[in-house]
Amino acid sequence: MHEDVSRTDDSDATWQHGIFEHAPGKCTREAWDVNEQAHNLTDWSQHYDQYGQGAFYGRIDELHLPGMQVFKEYTSQALDQQCHVWPDSLWIGIPAERQPCRINGYALEKGDIMCQPGGQDFALTTPDTFAIHCLVLRRDWLLEVAGESALTLLEGDPQHMMRLGVTQGTRRGVTFLMDRLIKRQGPGFEVQVHQGILSLAVAAIFEEWTPLTDRYPSYHHRRQVVERVREHMNRGEPAPVSIESLCRIAHVSQRTLHNSFTSILGLSPMQFIRFNRLNQVRRRLCDPLSTSTIGQIASDWGFYHLGQFARDYRRLFGESPSSTQARYRAG
Repeated sequence: MHEDVSRTDDSDATWQHGIFEHAPGKCTREAWDVNEQAHNLTDWSQHYDQYGQGAFYGRIDELHLPGMQVFKEYTSQALDQQCHVWPDSLWIGIPAERQPCRINGYALEKGDIMCQPGGQDFALTTPDTFAIHCLVLRRDWLLEVAGESALTLLEGDPQHMMRLGVTQGTRRGVTFLMDRLIKRQGPGFEVQVHQGILSLAVAAIFEEWTPLTDRYPSYHHRRQVVERVREHMNRGEPAPVSIESLCRIAHVSQRTLHNSFTSILGLSPMQFIRFNRLNQVRRRLCDPLSTSTIGQIASDWGFYHLGQFARDYRRLFGESPSSTQARYRAG
């Protein structure tokens, strides 16, 4: 198991509805496995699969203030992230500039920010060495700060509001203030003052945001194709190992299947299946209560040539299957 490096300040804060109500609380968590990273963010429900090749490192710097959750996340490898934010809130994600990513399969343009209401599932596809600043704003706090202009994002169709356009100055101003809050040092740092300034910056977002809804005509159908295959895999069904079996699951032709996966995830269908199966194996190997052998776990997910499986596993995760299993069983 990885070393516990979590650090929390102001531990006397009171937790309610996913937000500290009184004193601010800060926590830094590091992880060397995507499954640990997915569970390190407070009060979120997440599932991460690693697509980028090599050993993983992730870090979350998280701060809780009255009415908001502020955090910055770094991940070293490309990921497929399934996310669910706590309800009665609004999530705003601001990727580092010049770092392409996808929300619900739709690619962001330079300068876009992301937005989703709480209590809704959404998906992110992120590249290697990815950094993102995030705010989760409680509904009542947001309505007080932004007024009726916030209702469109809180109650509108999440698919129409997932990408927002704001000015570069507002984008940079918000991330600068978030960094200042997260990195605050010493008792002389006035958290309330900086939170007040950040509140003004949030209000500026709601004064100038523009929904970016120029999705291509086949977007909804292609996303449904990907979700059918993903749901099949998440149910623990036998892993499909051919294009023909994937087409039967998704009820589409080979051409539609390929176009759907490459446009929504940036991967071919078989790349997605191979990565998904390898990540499922890793989750089993990381289970300290599992008594299954590596060979049994690999065959459960359709890997019957153990030599090739071991090479593919090492290429993706930067270590052998036996190293993963030994570390977690030893812990």
